[in-house]
Amino acid sequence: MTMIELRNISNFILKNANLKINSGELMVLLGPNGAGKTTLLNVIAGLVKYEGNVLFDDKPVDHLPPHLRGIGYVPQGLALFPHMKVYDNVAYGLRVRGIPKNEVKKKVREVMELLGIWNLREKYPMRLSGGEQQKVAIARALAINPRILLLDEPFNNLQLSTRKNLRLEVRRLQKMFNVTTLFVTHDIIEAEELGDRIAVLNNGRILNVGTYTEVIPTISSTIYRLNVLYGKIIGILDSGLAIVECENTKFIVPYDAEDNPPSEVTITIPPDKISLSKIKPKVVTNTFKGIAKEVKNTSPVEVLVSINGIELIVHIDYDSFHHLNLKENNEVYVKIPIRYIRIRGAK
Repeated sequence: MTMIELRNISNFILKNANLKINSGELMVLLGPNGAGKTTLLNVIAGLVKYEGNVLFDDKPVDHLPPHLRGIGYVPQGLALFPHMKVYDNVAYGLRVRGIPKNEVKKKVREVMELLGIWNLREKYPMRLSGGEQQKVAIARALAINPRILLLDEPFNNLQLSTRKNLRLEVRRLQKMFNVTTLFVTHDIIEAEELGDRIAVLNNGRILNVGTYTEVIPTISSTIYRLNVLYGKIIGILDSGLAIVECENTKFIVPYDAEDNPPSEVTITIPPDKISLSKIKPKVVTNTFKGIAKEVKNTSPVEVLVSINGIELIVHIDYDSFHHLNLKENNEVYVKIPIRYIRIRGAK
């Protein structure tokens, strides 16, 4: 395991960035597009120029080239070799390091079996699904026994169910390999599910570091306008759900039952996970009739909706907004999927 420390890192994007990632920790780097997330990964990997210092276990590595830093890197585009079979892609890093052939074979099989892709070894990357390609890229990064694992928005273009399964897989493997990991995303749900801690980055500056609960105020006020509601639990359902009442409006939320649930809770709802419709949805759970109070012609379009006196910010893409033909003071149905609601203890 390796502790990472960035001291006063600056370059063409980053501005005096300071960050410490604990040994064996899975830290999520959360921020919008253009915040400098990929650049920060590249600083750690030694792929871009920078001022300041990068330390591994309190020792500066600024003088070390990328191949000597012990980094396993999964970039956004995966960078799999299309002309190589899956086995050869995973083995590539070991071979360029001069590892004996028998050891390469043993290690490649071990890591591929852990990821459940040994059966794909004779296929070419273009013949794989998106999720399978992601697993191959992760296997290649882990095969070299890296000191540090860097993952740059690896699940961006995958379906929701695939993303969920791969997040669980990354968490399992990270703990199994006990490797210090930095995972980049702009998805707050992904950050909350994966991170031991979250570092919030915007405009090249690290704004806050902490647990999901600790960084929520920073996220909501600077980079990602979350809907934050305060209420109380009025019922626990047998199916891992709870009923939370916020200003006379009842929400069904995910909840791991406790003997003594907190009397006051905070629920957060991402604005881009709420859907709007002028036709009443068939799903009635967390579906409410509201009024569009404000419509801002931004990208994405921002709609302020009022339901029973509660105001929610909703983000929708322009095509959906155009199809909806929504104007201020129109009645609209608001649907909030349970899976996107997060609940925390007393405010």
